[in-house]
Amino acid sequence: MSRARTELAAAARAFLARPHTATLTTLRPDGTPHVTPVRFTFDPASGLARVTTRAGARKARNVASGGPAARVALCQADGFRWITVEGSAVISDDPERLAEAVRRYTGRYRVAPPAPPDLVVLEITVDRVLSLNL
Repeated sequence: MSRARTELAAAARAFLARPHTATLTTLRPDGTPHVTPVRFTFDPASGLARVTTRAGARKARNVASGGPAARVALCQADGFRWITVEGSAVISDDPERLAEAVRRYTGRYRVAPPAPPDLVVLEITVDRVLSLNL
């Protein structure tokens, strides 16, 4: 089922709040998919998902090469229950945005994320949600 973010069901919001690992799919410059496990946060009020990573990581480089409308997908699964959020991603190294990402990550996973010197946040404006058994 696909829903606009404003229609995200309570069960989907609750599932996204659980501390699961997800997969992040980005597109390499040649158009092939790059899929990697990540931890992320989702803010249902703003429709923004966040992933922290190193600036030099392949996922960050893929988003950078995709321009201002780089498409990505996050998929979180637990058995036969899953949710995928899709949207456009941007990279930020702004200290305030990084602090917000770290605060949310720490709240969800109860541990601070790794803090390499080149930490950036991928901010994904979610515009499509697909789910099953939620």
